[in-house]
Amino acid sequence: MRSEGGYRGLALRVLKKHGVNVGDEIKVVTEKGEYVGILMPRSELEDDEHIVIKLENGYNIGIKISEKTVVEKIGEVRPRKPLKREAVAQRETLPLVCLIGTGGTIASRIDYKTGAVYPSFDVGYLLRMEPRLSEVARIEARELFNVFSEDMLPKHWSAIAEEVAREIKRGARGVVIAHGTDTMGYTAAALSFALQNLPVPVVLVGAQRSSDRPSTDAVQNLYHAVLVAAMSDIAEVGVLMHESTSDTSSIFIRGVRTRKMHTSRRDAFKSVNFPPLARVVGNRIQPLVEDYNRRGSRSLVLKNRFSNEVALVKFYPGMDPSIFEFLADRGYKGVVLEGTGLGHVGSYLFDGIKRLIESGALVVMTSQCLNGRVNMNVYRTGRILLSLGVVPGEDILPETAYVKLCWIFGQTSDLEKAKELFTTNIAGEFCERSYFSVYGW
Repeated sequence: MRSEGGYRGLALRVLKKHGVNVGDEIKVVTEKGEYVGILMPRSELEDDEHIVIKLENGYNIGIKISEKTVVEKIGEVRPRKPLKREAVAQRETLPLVCLIGTGGTIASRIDYKTGAVYPSFDVGYLLRMEPRLSEVARIEARELFNVFSEDMLPKHWSAIAEEVAREIKRGARGVVIAHGTDTMGYTAAALSFALQNLPVPVVLVGAQRSSDRPSTDAVQNLYHAVLVAAMSDIAEVGVLMHESTSDTSSIFIRGVRTRKMHTSRRDAFKSVNFPPLARVVGNRIQPLVEDYNRRGSRSLVLKNRFSNEVALVKFYPGMDPSIFEFLADRGYKGVVLEGTGLGHVGSYLFDGIKRLIESGALVVMTSQCLNGRVNMNVYRTGRILLSLGVVPGEDILPETAYVKLCWIFGQTSDLEKAKELFTTNIAGEFCERSYFSVYGW
């Protein structure tokens, strides 16, 4: 029997027998007593011997059932449809900020009756969630798509860049992109290369804690992101998230320098090998560096083509050299090696790397250490790799190097031109001076 609402096998048979569907208010009679609540969906990966109901007090419980379990339908409680977009009065004198939704929890709302979560990019809802937004900007919000960040592909980067360019040409003072946190750094890097000669701020923002939790970071993050987009003179792509675990401040990190460093902390995002561009405290934006692109009347140049024929390969002891033969046979145009220390891999991989380079691929070296920079002239291993044609990645992040190669081979198929583009500092991905900071810059 086909799964419905995550139920299958025994559980689904019992529910169908009594004419019950997910969302119905039911009474379940078992040997241990009677339970009344709303039938909730559950994961298809779970067993088929339990059902889940939401009690009147809001808690969910699992109930073990059998063929003899009595399930009585009391009524129907369906998820409320998303509210219609409300016309809200906004001050026309404030700067226009466009908020683009791509997924994530930062602007989702919850139906507490059923537990259903759905995106809500309605301006009225956003202004009720954070009334201070109406004091800093005139907001237009739309959802471009709604995908998990781990499902983001280069084609999504391209679509986001095109939408951002459209809004900037339409007169937006700044653009905010709501994004899932897991791959937000990749998207930020992609937009940094795709949106050149940028005249206004483009701010990616997410949330580590959903908006229904008391510890949510969504409200502060969204407010500060809109504030930077509307008021800051930093005309770059960047990521804005909590600076610490408390709600005292946020930081705005250059898009090509950002890395998610913790699975769940609210201050998970850190700037690697370069300080954050700015700190936001309350309604004040404090630039932390002088080296950034400022607002201006520049004409945006959109270069949003990306290639899928690029790989990011992490070196590990005992790595199979045939990985490089596979990449060569599949015609990969670019490969980022995430080596150890100053930029090393095992000598038993040299022949495979040589074949990959001879196949016409551009191979670049980055470091697993993150802080610091690649220097392949110090040890024999690095020098041999250089002689094979591996290009050192200086202090670039492995993820940023990967995205940059995706972008480069979306612009050209010429290997020499690709090498020239990779070694050119386009969006601040390289820095002549080596910075260092422990976690918590």
